[in-house]
Amino acid sequence: MIPAASPALQPGPVGTGTRDVPGWKRLWREAVRDPCELLALLGLEGRVPGLSDAAAAQFPLRVPRGFVARMRPGDPHDPLLRQVLPLDEEMRPVPGFSLDAVGDAAARAGHGVIHKYEGRALLVATGSCAVHCRYCFRRHFPYAEETAAAGGWHEAVAAIRADDSIHEVILSGGDPLSLATPKLDELTGLLRALPQLRRLRIHTRLPVVLPERVDDEFGHWLRSLPWPVAVVVHANHAREFDDAVDAAMARLRDAGATVLNQAVLLRGVNDSIDALAALSERSFAAGVLPYYLHQLDRVAGAAHFEVSDARALELHAALVARLSGYLVPKLVREVAGDASKRAL
Repeated sequence: MIPAASPALQPGPVGTGTRDVPGWKRLWREAVRDPCELLALLGLEGRVPGLSDAAAAQFPLRVPRGFVARMRPGDPHDPLLRQVLPLDEEMRPVPGFSLDAVGDAAARAGHGVIHKYEGRALLVATGSCAVHCRYCFRRHFPYAEETAAAGGWHEAVAAIRADDSIHEVILSGGDPLSLATPKLDELTGLLRALPQLRRLRIHTRLPVVLPERVDDEFGHWLRSLPWPVAVVVHANHAREFDDAVDAAMARLRDAGATVLNQAVLLRGVNDSIDALAALSERSFAAGVLPYYLHQLDRVAGAAHFEVSDARALELHAALVARLSGYLVPKLVREVAGDASKRAL
């Protein structure tokens, strides 16, 4: 499970002065954390079978209220709700589903540094995230021991400096935008000293689930960076976009970022041609180019989301037939030890 991050890594402490905290930090603190409260907000008390206290104890519920507002009241099968609600199915052991589904441990290259692919290194910037997605491939990751921010980023940056083949740094987590902007600026200040770096990539779900995070301070930081920046956001369903998300995506583009979307193919969420086509069209309408459609990483607790390869290929072929090529994401799977994502 994702442990609580240290106070230095979180946006700040929760307290009685929450209402006095401005912007995204206040909204972060007001996230729904109780499954029963979530169901009550949607008028679903007692109407969702299999709600699991054990699953919530292993991997706590967390979802911003703005994301809850995009869920359909009274619908126990809502695709946004399904992504966050802890269910008994998570506690059922399934062969082939493991704690480290994508081989992160074997690719460790330094404290909080994962080096799987040629020319790219991933920094696990934090274990915190604004939303806890039940299919998260790092839901069992040992963040307490493997966060790049420990020690002021120095060990992580030193590991990248020692390998001049690394030309691109990927900020991941958790979610790197969980960190306050001055903390991100501290990191990129150290990365500026690495002459081999050509690009920066940021993997984040916050512009979708907490779009207020993309504020003026963040935009100023993004504009100040010396490298081309790609921001890879994560939306799985067209209804994850609304006016606030559109505005956040526009602010990212205005700050000079190339914005891409990666989705996960999830049973009961987006495993239909209509859902996938709507996602591609809606993300492009928000100025976000479809990038990857991932087959599920086989992490323990997520088996109930799995879609067969045969069905995935059928859906992807239907997307190719229906949409313009630039709206069709690549259908891929991450396989531990492979030199790149594996196309299906």
